[in-house]
Formats: sequence, structure tokens, C-alpha cells
Amino acid sequence: MKVPVSWLKDYVDLTVSVEELAYRLTLAGLEVDRIRYIGIPPGDIEPDKAVDMVVDTIVWDRDSLVLGYIHEVKPHPDADRLVLAMVDYGGDALEQAVTGAPNLFQYVGAPLDEPLAVVFALEGAELLDPYSDEWPNATMTLKPRELRGIENRSMVCSEKEIGLSEFHDGILILDTDLPAGTPIQDVLGDAVIEFELTPNFARAFSMMGIAREVAAVTGAELRHPPTQVKAEGEPIEGQVGLDIREPELNPRFTLALLKGVTVEPSPKWMQRRLLLAGMRPVNNIVDITNYVMLETGQPLHAFDYDILVERADGQTPTIITRLPEPGESLVTLDDVERTLDEFTILVADEAGVLSLGGIMGGDESEIHAGTQTVLLEAAGWNYINIRKTLSAQRERGKPVSSEAGARFSRGVHPAQAKIGLLRAIEIMRQIAGGTIAQGILDDYPAPPEPIVVDLPMSEVERILGIAVPVEDVRRILESLEFGVEKLDDSTLRVTVPEHRMDIQQIHVPGNEDIGDVVAQADLIEEIARIYGYDAIPNTMLIDELPPQRNNPTLQAHETVRDVLVEAGLVEIITYRFTTPEREALLTPLGSPSDLPNGDYVRLANPLSADKAVLRHSLIGPMLETLALNNRWRVQQRLFELGKVYLPAKDSALPQEPWRLCLGLMGSRSSSSWLGAEDGLMDFYDMKGVVEALMRGLHINAVHYEPAEHATFFPGRVARVMAAEEAIGVFGQVHPMVVQAHELPDIPVLVADLDMDALMYAMRPDFPVEPLSAFPAVYEDIAVIVDKEVAAARVEMVIRSAGGFLLKDVQLFDVYEGDPVPEGKKSLAYALSYQAPDKTLRDKDITKLRKRIVSTLKDELDAVLRE
Repeated sequence: MKVPVSWLKDYVDLTVSVEELAYRLTLAGLEVDRIRYIGIPPGDIEPDKAVDMVVDTIVWDRDSLVLGYIHEVKPHPDADRLVLAMVDYGGDALEQAVTGAPNLFQYVGAPLDEPLAVVFALEGAELLDPYSDEWPNATMTLKPRELRGIENRSMVCSEKEIGLSEFHDGILILDTDLPAGTPIQDVLGDAVIEFELTPNFARAFSMMGIAREVAAVTGAELRHPPTQVKAEGEPIEGQVGLDIREPELNPRFTLALLKGVTVEPSPKWMQRRLLLAGMRPVNNIVDITNYVMLETGQPLHAFDYDILVERADGQTPTIITRLPEPGESLVTLDDVERTLDEFTILVADEAGVLSLGGIMGGDESEIHAGTQTVLLEAAGWNYINIRKTLSAQRERGKPVSSEAGARFSRGVHPAQAKIGLLRAIEIMRQIAGGTIAQGILDDYPAPPEPIVVDLPMSEVERILGIAVPVEDVRRILESLEFGVEKLDDSTLRVTVPEHRMDIQQIHVPGNEDIGDVVAQADLIEEIARIYGYDAIPNTMLIDELPPQRNNPTLQAHETVRDVLVEAGLVEIITYRFTTPEREALLTPLGSPSDLPNGDYVRLANPLSADKAVLRHSLIGPMLETLALNNRWRVQQRLFELGKVYLPAKDSALPQEPWRLCLGLMGSRSSSSWLGAEDGLMDFYDMKGVVEALMRGLHINAVHYEPAEHATFFPGRVARVMAAEEAIGVFGQVHPMVVQAHELPDIPVLVADLDMDALMYAMRPDFPVEPLSAFPAVYEDIAVIVDKEVAAARVEMVIRSAGGFLLKDVQLFDVYEGDPVPEGKKSLAYALSYQAPDKTLRDKDITKLRKRIVSTLKDELDAVLRE
């Protein structure tokens, strides 16, 4: 929101500097993003009051850039494309300036009805160079020189040469009656404050909204723009009809009629204000609708009334607000043909659609140069419906952007419609001429009751931690235009003003009690931000602290994160939204899915088409992230801890189990001057990460078994078990799934683990033992077992038989072939023995070895390989 200070002063007197004002408003919640100084120097601000904002400055010299008046335009004696402007700049005589400004040629040889006010640069003036590629950072100094035989030492300036805009097709002609020689600083100098307003400050998306805040933080008086109308035409009744068919989507609609207008450029002062506020002038009628929208916050739309009469075959036109008919479309003012969704509220007549309600008008009934009669609309719209329409158009690849849509999607109270309508129709009469029809059409089926909230001072003190005097509270609320009645010395009865849609929206039928509680908190927030957060001292909490309890789920999650980060993985957080089509990519075509079945939890109003349902699995977001990051680096080690959403049969709410997903891809080690990369990561790298996770969580009796899963490469997927409980699966992703996610043709490893099962299996309390001061004994054994026996099973038996003296078991060799019998395999293990209290002797080791071999024989029919 761009706010020219000169415009703001129409509604409130500024008793502090622009810099001080920016500081106070930022503390009050209206973040100032930038201050742009146009022609005037910035003021000083105390270092402790500086806010994080950008300051742009263009300073005009007071002596060399002045107001001039062109009294005569003469032809150049030796150039057809140049003229001589005779300028009064406050000196002793007229100064002759040579210029090629196209908009002065119409005055050559013709007497001027009145002098043309212009920006006049004298010798030595520093201007922006309009021909430089580095504009506006390139400057030039005006020096005397001869132009086609005529000595020239001055210049009449365009907007681009003084930094107002990039317009350079003519000189800037002003609308002022100040005396010649007045410094341009005093004529055009201004400051524009740019606010980065959050949605909860929708009430401040207007000059009046900002002025109200200024009045509150400075104590100045707020002045409202007049809404009196001079209506002398025939009554509007009978000249136009109105039919609201969807009052929930269009709670109010007002119309005014103005006949006999002349469409032409709007006055210079209005064009300048619109430009400073970031809007492009079009013509006087359209500019006035934009001007009043910026002023009051109420968007408006102007129709060519005669076109509506023509569409009604010469009969009285009727404005209808309704939902679309099947197959209807609309070409909007931006020349885009739009398909209309069944929920989109429209403004129409009996001949068809006229505009997207609250967003943008159609091209057929727009104001044009020949318009003579204007039908002006100001309405209220359901902000949720406006958001849905904007979202739907964006999803079709035809985003619609309008100032009206930006405001209505945040919430504009229907009560503002009449204020904006009356203000705009009278300005149109004054500027464009014509006669206003008596009365307005105003259909307001269900005006909401005023919201009244009792506010005890004890609640203010409880929330803020300080006692704010009741009179200060009353003053603050009244400065924000809340109605305040004092019930007793400690309670105020507050009436919420209509422009506070954020408080209005919580008061709906059946929600009154909650609404009152929230409204109290909102009122206290208003008191705090105007009183000054910086003025609230630090105090100790006096409320009773809630009992402190552990959060086992959070602690478990943090432990998992710590272990995985130590293992070299990086955490990611992805959207929980997806589409069924995206999750279908996890199953190769024709394969049965191993992912959770059932319907998805669907969003009623998704942000976009690719975020329509809640996910069933973390694997899809993991693969999408790997593919996205692959553009910058191939080596990736990622994990995500998050929820999935599975429909529950006997509940309207879904199940929300926690899952843990790991993703590996790329080279095993980073490239280094020491040598080449150590190959690509494969199944065993993922297994190593899973094993590190199990060790870090102190989960016992972990083993791995072959598994089948449609998302994974057959034969390269395993299930991890803790005792008899399945924890999850991991392995190499199926090549077809890799291709579907546009990943490179290298091994992509993923693990999908049940976080709830991990929490159940992990041991928060576990035994520890001191490091032994005695040496370890190492030996290798090789055993022959049936080919089907898993190495993990052999290791489990060895550990069980070895007892507490067996500290480590590592498989280092697997062999099949002669002399190992057919159907058998040889597994070689490195064993480490260590006692805490003595050095182990040969007889101790021999005893342990015999017990291990005997147990292997008894349980697995294994024999020691000789």
C-alpha cells in the first residue's frame, strides 16, 4: 500500500516527521517497508528509532528547479522539430527555452488562454539523464549550449528528467496557481510511505484506514471525506432494477446514476495522486472509481448505462447478481476470456454476464470516450467466495489481478458500500459534469447487528501485565472509532465499528460466546499496540503456571533427528498436500500398490490444483525433493519426519500417524583432491543408515528380512524388524518410479519407517558400562550353514552365545563353491572379546568359542569351517 503524505494530510494533520511517523506505525503493527522521497530531502531520525526499511531519495535543488509559466510558444527558425518556449520563471524577463516536447507544438503561433505551468530548470540544475540506460541513477548537469543556431541555457522538463516517472513523450504541465519562481520542491515535493500490510490489517488498505491509524498513534483529529450529494435528476427508481439472488455471497448492492458526463482525462492533481499510489490514470470516470477506492477502501465499478439499455432492447435494465449458468464465460477488462466456475458470483443483466463480482468488470459495458451516462456500482461480497474465484482462475493459468479483488478477498464490510458510492458519484459530477439521479438503489437484505463487547479492566491487566487507566483505554479505542460507554469504574462497553471486519467475522450465529472472548482479546491487542509495546514494562508472570509434563513424542522425534543428523543427513519439510495422480507415480504401471488404500482427505478450497488432497505417504514428497535438488547437486542425504493422513472408517477425522522417510542419492563420498569419488551409494549405504538409527535409538533384537514392495526394485528391498514388530521397509527405488519422477538413472535409495513403531521399540533408558582398561582379544571364525539361513540370524545366535564378554561381531566374508558343499554357504565373522576386570586368557577364549560353535550347531545346524 503506497501512501503519498500529501494525500494523507487531507484526512489527518501530521504532527511528527515522516520518519517518526514510520517508526510509530511500524511499532503499531503497520510495517513500513520503504519511504520514497520525491524532490525533498529526508529528515533525521534518532538511531534507536530506526526501522528496517528502504529509503529512496531524489532531491530537487531549490534555486535551479523552479515553477515556470509558458506565455508563448514560437516556431524554431531553423528546425521543424524544435520550438521556442517563452517562460516566466520569476526573473526580470521571459526566458527562452528550446525544446522538442511534442505536447507543445499545438500551441505554436496560437495565443494561450492562460499560461502553462511547467517545471523549469535553470543553468547548473542537476537532472536525471532520460537517455541513459542507467536511469534513474544517471544524472546530468544543465549547461549553456547552442541548439540549431539558438543559444539555450534552460529547460522545460518531462517527468522522467525529474524522476517522477519514465514518461518522456512530452513536458510535464502542472495544475497550480503558485507564483512563478516557486521552488519545485514546494510544488511537487512529496514523500510516499509504502506499507507491507498483513491480511489482518485489511482495514488499513486505504488512505482513510492509514489516516485512522495515524490519528490514533499521534493523537491528531481524523477528518472523514464528505459524502453529501447534489442530486437534481429524475429519481433512479424506474430507470434501473436490482435483483440479488445470492445474498450470502452478495450481502449488499448499491447503484447510483449520473447523466450527461464528459469522458476526458482526469485533473492533473488526481492523476498525480494515482501515480504516486501506484495506479495508472485512464480517464476521469475510471480514475474516480480508483481514487475513491484508494481513499475509502471500497472498490467500485462504473457501467456505461446506455449499453445496458441497449442490451435490454431499450427497456429498463436490471442488474442481477447470481451464479453462472452452465457454459457461460466472460471476457474481462484485461481481454482474457474466462471460464466461470459454478461457485463464482457474477454481476449480470437479463442479457448475460457483465462482470466477475468483486474482482473485475467485463469489456462490453466498460466506460469509453463516448460514454454519456454512468451507472455506478458499490457492493459487498463474501470474501471467501472471492478467494475461491481468484484461486480457480489462477489454477486455469489465467490469474486475475485487481485492486478490487485484493481488497474484497481480505474483507470489506458491506456498510462501506454506501459511503464509497456517494463519495464517488459526487466527485464524478464535479469533475465530469452531468446530473445525478435522485436517490440510490440499495439492497441490503440482512444488515448484521452491531457487535457489543463488555471489556473489564481486570482482563486488560491480566493479558498485558500492567494496569492501563480506564480513561486511557477509552481514549485509545475511541481514536480507532470504537464506540465506548463506561458501565462503571472498571468496565467499558465497546461497540465494534463496521470497518473492523476482522472482529465482525468471528461473530456468527452459534459462535457468540467464543466471539466475545476473541473480541476481548482483539480489543486488548488494539490497546497494547496504540499504547505502545515498547511502553509495556517487563513483569513477572502472575498467573498460575500449568503443570509441567514430559512430551514423549516430541522427545522421541528430537532424538531421531539428532541421530540422523549425526549420520550426515539433512532434514527437509515438505507440503502435506498432493494429488492422487502424483502418489500414483509411486506404483509402476500394472503393479499392485503397497501404499495405504482408501479415499483421500480432500481440501474444500485448495490453494492450487497440485495441492488438492492430504498425502498418504512421505515417499512421493521425498522423491520430488530429490529431483528438485538434483538440478544443483547429485549427492543428497535427506530425511523427513511428518504425518500422513489416512481416512478412518468410524470417524469424520482421519488417522494421522507419524512416518519417517530417508532418501539417499549420488556419490558415496564428496569429491576431493585426495582422489576420485568412492562410487555411488547403493542398498547397503541405506542399510548402514538404518542400522545407525537403530543403534542410536537403542532398539534391541533388530533384524532384516527380504521384502516385496511395488515402489522398490525387486530383490533390493528389505523389511526392518524389531523382535517380531515391523518397523518399515527400505531399498532401491524401482527404475520406473525413478523415471516417473524425472530422477537421474542412478540408484535412488529410500526408507519408509513407522515412527510410532520406532517409538514403541526404542529404549529411553538403557544400560551403560565404563570403558574397559584391559585389552581386547580378536579372532575370526567361519561357519558353514544352509544357503537359506540369513547372516543376521547367524550373528544373533553368536551374540547370544558369546554373552557379555563378546563385544562386537562383524561379517567380513561370504563364500559359496568348492569346497563348501552344494546348498551351503560359508560365513566368516570377526569377533572381539573383552572383560571389564581382567585380561582374557587363551582358555577363556577357547571356552567362549566352543560355546558359540555348539550353540550354532544346535540352533542352525552350522559347522565350523576348517
